[in-house]
Amino acid sequence: MTPWQIIAAITLAIAIGFGGAWQVQDWRYAGQLASQAALLADDLKTLTQAALRQQSTERNKRLAIEQQLATQDQQHTRELYDEQRKQTLLRDRLATADVRLSVLLDATDSASGCNVPSASGAVSVVHAARRAQLDPAHAQRIISITDDGDQGLIALRACQTYVRTVAR
Repeated sequence: MTPWQIIAAITLAIAIGFGGAWQVQDWRYAGQLASQAALLADDLKTLTQAALRQQSTERNKRLAIEQQLATQDQQHTRELYDEQRKQTLLRDRLATADVRLSVLLDATDSASGCNVPSASGAVSVVHAARRAQLDPAHAQRIISITDDGDQGLIALRACQTYVRTVAR
Protein backbone atom coordinates (compact mmCIF):
# COMPACT_ATOMS: atom_id res chain seq x y z
CA MET A 1 0.00 0.00 0.00
CA THR A 2 1.17 3.36 -0.86
CA PRO A 3 1.30 6.20 1.53
CA TRP A 4 -1.47 7.91 -0.38
CA GLN A 5 -3.70 4.93 0.00
CA ILE A 6 -2.95 4.76 3.72
CA ILE A 7 -3.76 8.44 4.10
CA ALA A 8 -6.94 7.95 2.06
CA ALA A 9 -7.92 4.94 4.20
CA ILE A 10 -7.26 6.88 7.43
CA THR A 11 -9.20 9.87 6.09
CA LEU A 12 -12.04 7.56 5.07
CA ALA A 13 -12.00 5.91 8.51
CA ILE A 14 -12.03 9.32 10.23
CA ALA A 15 -14.86 10.49 7.96
CA ILE A 16 -16.87 7.33 8.70
CA GLY A 17 -16.16 7.78 12.44
CA PHE A 18 -17.28 11.40 12.35
CA GLY A 19 -20.34 10.49 10.32
CA GLY A 20 -21.22 7.68 12.73
CA ALA A 21 -20.65 9.90 15.74
CA TRP A 22 -22.74 12.58 14.10
CA GLN A 23 -25.57 10.11 13.49
CA VAL A 24 -25.42 8.82 17.08
CA GLN A 25 -25.52 12.40 18.41
CA ASP A 26 -28.46 13.11 16.13
CA TRP A 27 -30.37 10.10 17.49
CA ARG A 28 -29.51 10.99 21.06
CA TYR A 29 -30.56 14.65 20.70
CA ALA A 30 -33.70 13.67 18.84
CA GLY A 31 -34.64 11.44 21.78
CA GLN A 32 -33.93 14.23 24.28
CA LEU A 33 -35.92 16.74 22.24
CA ALA A 34 -38.83 14.31 21.99
CA SER A 35 -38.86 13.75 25.76
CA GLN A 36 -38.61 17.52 26.40
CA ALA A 37 -41.47 18.13 23.96
CA ALA A 38 -43.58 15.52 25.77
CA LEU A 39 -42.82 17.14 29.15
CA LEU A 40 -43.66 20.56 27.76
CA ALA A 41 -46.93 19.26 26.34
CA ASP A 42 -47.81 17.74 29.75
CA ASP A 43 -46.95 21.01 31.50
CA LEU A 44 -49.07 23.00 29.04
CA LYS A 45 -51.96 20.58 29.50
CA THR A 46 -51.73 20.94 33.29
CA LEU A 47 -51.56 24.74 33.08
CA THR A 48 -54.50 24.85 30.67
CA GLN A 49 -56.62 22.69 32.95
CA ALA A 50 -55.73 24.84 35.96
CA ALA A 51 -56.59 28.01 34.03
CA LEU A 52 -59.92 26.52 32.93
CA ARG A 53 -60.74 25.54 36.52
CA GLN A 54 -59.87 29.01 37.75
CA GLN A 55 -61.90 30.61 34.97
CA SER A 56 -64.88 28.42 35.84
CA THR A 57 -64.56 29.31 39.52
CA GLU A 58 -64.38 33.03 38.74
CA ARG A 59 -67.36 32.78 36.37
CA ASN A 60 -69.38 31.03 39.09
CA LYS A 61 -68.42 33.74 41.59
CA ARG A 62 -69.39 36.46 39.11
CA LEU A 63 -72.73 34.80 38.40
CA ALA A 64 -73.43 34.46 42.13
CA ILE A 65 -72.63 38.14 42.70
CA GLU A 66 -74.77 39.17 39.72
CA GLN A 67 -77.65 37.12 41.08
CA GLN A 68 -77.19 38.64 44.53
CA LEU A 69 -77.09 42.15 43.05
CA ALA A 70 -80.23 41.49 41.01
CA THR A 71 -82.03 40.34 44.15
CA GLN A 72 -80.83 43.41 46.04
CA ASP A 73 -81.89 45.66 43.17
CA GLN A 74 -85.36 44.14 43.23
CA GLN A 75 -85.53 44.66 46.98
CA HIS A 76 -84.37 48.28 46.59
CA THR A 77 -86.93 48.91 43.86
CA ARG A 78 -89.68 47.35 45.99
CA GLU A 79 -88.71 49.48 49.02
CA LEU A 80 -88.62 52.61 46.90
CA TYR A 81 -91.99 51.84 45.34
CA ASP A 82 -93.56 51.10 48.76
CA GLU A 83 -92.16 54.33 50.19
CA GLN A 84 -93.44 56.35 47.22
CA ARG A 85 -96.85 54.73 47.55
CA LYS A 86 -96.99 55.58 51.28
CA GLN A 87 -95.93 59.17 50.59
CA THR A 88 -98.51 59.55 47.83
CA LEU A 89 -101.21 58.17 50.11
CA LEU A 90 -100.16 60.56 52.88
CA ARG A 91 -100.18 63.52 50.45
CA ASP A 92 -103.65 62.55 49.26
CA ARG A 93 -104.90 62.27 52.83
CA LEU A 94 -103.42 65.68 53.63
CA ALA A 95 -105.02 67.19 50.53
CA THR A 96 -108.47 65.85 51.41
CA ALA A 97 -108.12 66.98 55.04
CA ASP A 98 -108.40 63.37 56.15
CA VAL A 99 -105.20 63.89 58.12
CA ARG A 100 -103.83 67.09 59.65
CA LEU A 101 -100.21 67.71 60.44
CA SER A 102 -99.50 69.45 63.74
CA VAL A 103 -96.47 70.24 65.84
CA LEU A 104 -95.89 70.24 69.56
CA LEU A 105 -95.16 73.63 71.03
CA ASP A 106 -92.73 74.25 73.84
CA ALA A 107 -94.85 75.25 76.83
CA THR A 108 -91.86 76.83 78.58
CA ASP A 109 -90.94 79.12 75.67
CA SER A 110 -92.25 82.56 76.58
CA ALA A 111 -90.78 84.12 73.45
CA SER A 112 -92.97 82.18 71.04
CA GLY A 113 -95.94 84.47 71.61
CA CYS A 114 -98.31 81.76 70.50
CA ASN A 115 -101.65 81.81 72.24
CA VAL A 116 -102.62 78.22 71.59
CA PRO A 117 -104.58 76.86 74.53
CA SER A 118 -102.86 74.08 76.42
CA ALA A 119 -106.10 72.38 77.40
CA SER A 120 -107.14 69.66 75.05
CA GLY A 121 -110.55 69.80 73.45
CA ALA A 122 -113.09 67.04 73.17
CA VAL A 123 -111.86 66.07 69.71
CA SER A 124 -108.14 66.00 70.43
CA VAL A 125 -106.22 62.80 71.06
CA VAL A 126 -103.21 64.46 72.70
CA HIS A 127 -103.81 65.35 76.34
CA ALA A 128 -102.42 68.50 77.92
CA ALA A 129 -99.93 69.28 75.17
CA ARG A 130 -99.85 72.53 73.26
CA ARG A 131 -100.06 71.86 69.53
CA ALA A 132 -100.32 74.01 66.44
CA GLN A 133 -101.89 72.74 63.26
CA LEU A 134 -99.89 73.39 60.10
CA ASP A 135 -101.29 74.90 56.95
CA PRO A 136 -101.99 72.09 54.41
CA ALA A 137 -99.62 73.67 51.85
CA HIS A 138 -96.80 73.68 54.41
CA ALA A 139 -97.67 70.13 55.38
CA GLN A 140 -97.41 69.10 51.69
CA ARG A 141 -93.94 70.70 51.45
CA ILE A 142 -92.79 68.95 54.63
CA ILE A 143 -94.05 65.61 53.32
CA SER A 144 -92.25 66.26 50.02
CA ILE A 145 -89.01 66.97 51.89
CA THR A 146 -89.34 63.82 53.99
CA ASP A 147 -90.16 61.88 50.83
CA ASP A 148 -86.92 63.07 49.21
CA GLY A 149 -85.02 62.19 52.39
CA ASP A 150 -86.57 58.72 52.55
CA GLN A 151 -85.72 58.08 48.90
CA GLY A 152 -82.17 59.28 49.52
CA LEU A 153 -81.79 56.96 52.51
CA ILE A 154 -83.12 54.01 50.52
CA ALA A 155 -80.72 54.80 47.66
CA LEU A 156 -77.82 55.16 50.12
CA ARG A 157 -78.65 51.81 51.72
CA ALA A 158 -78.79 50.22 48.26
CA CYS A 159 -75.39 51.71 47.34
CA GLN A 160 -73.84 50.51 50.59
CA THR A 161 -75.23 47.02 50.04
CA TYR A 162 -73.89 47.02 46.48
CA VAL A 163 -70.41 48.09 47.61
CA ARG A 164 -70.33 45.45 50.37
CA THR A 165 -71.41 42.76 47.92
CA VAL A 166 -68.91 43.70 45.21
CA ALA A 167 -66.04 44.23 47.69
CA ARG A 168 -66.38 40.69 49.05
